[in-house]
Amino acid sequence: MAKPMRYSVPTFDDLEAERTYMKQRLAAGFRLFGAFGFSEGVAGHITARDPELTDHFWVNPFAVPFQHIRVSDLILVNEQGDVVEGDYDVNRAAFAIHSQVHAARPDVKAAAHSHSIYGKSFSALGQLLDPITQDSCAFHGDHSLFDDYTGVVLDTEEGKRIAHALDDNKAVILRNHGLLTVGHTVDEAVWWFITMERTCQAQLLAQAAGPLVKIDPEMAELTARQVGSQLSGWLSFQPLYEVIVREQPDLLD
Repeated sequence: MAKPMRYSVPTFDDLEAERTYMKQRLAAGFRLFGAFGFSEGVAGHITARDPELTDHFWVNPFAVPFQHIRVSDLILVNEQGDVVEGDYDVNRAAFAIHSQVHAARPDVKAAAHSHSIYGKSFSALGQLLDPITQDSCAFHGDHSLFDDYTGVVLDTEEGKRIAHALDDNKAVILRNHGLLTVGHTVDEAVWWFITMERTCQAQLLAQAAGPLVKIDPEMAELTARQVGSQLSGWLSFQPLYEVIVREQPDLLD
């Protein structure tokens, strides 16, 4: 008999068990980013706040391919940007952006960003997503636009501006740059990025074909509550996690 699936986010009494669970999801998130083609040179990062050292976060090692990242490769970075655990350097842009997002949003446990093709293409429009599909409604009234571009983000002051633009939303479109999503779990942050990237693709295709037919505001708000909750984000990640772990079990090393 198949093992019944748990439909709730797990809780932990043991910090080390929580850390291990989180790092496994983080490594899986990178493998999924690789599988979906979100790589662009050394760009892109997903961070996860440490459950004990809450001003520290785990992140991918600089210049290591998403497709190769294992749990043992993840590095721990403190609030000054120093690597305090791990054998690799940190991407300075990752620290500049994510440190400020985590500082501004104590509720955020994870944040995801990459230079994915449809996200960066849509970001060049300088606009928000429209509620044109059921999936896009997950972001209805819950994403924002950082309407500026000043080059590679290497200054924490720019990270603060991005965090301010994010506000209390689950995602922000960085104009001429790409997407950034956050979540109360790694699972949620990664799923929001994956589905937001696909939503950008869907809107670009629809806009190219003809005028958009938008979902009525009341229905968009209702659908947002149905598909845009924290639990929905976490749950939607679980099938992807099961697939990538079965296909690439070395990620857990």
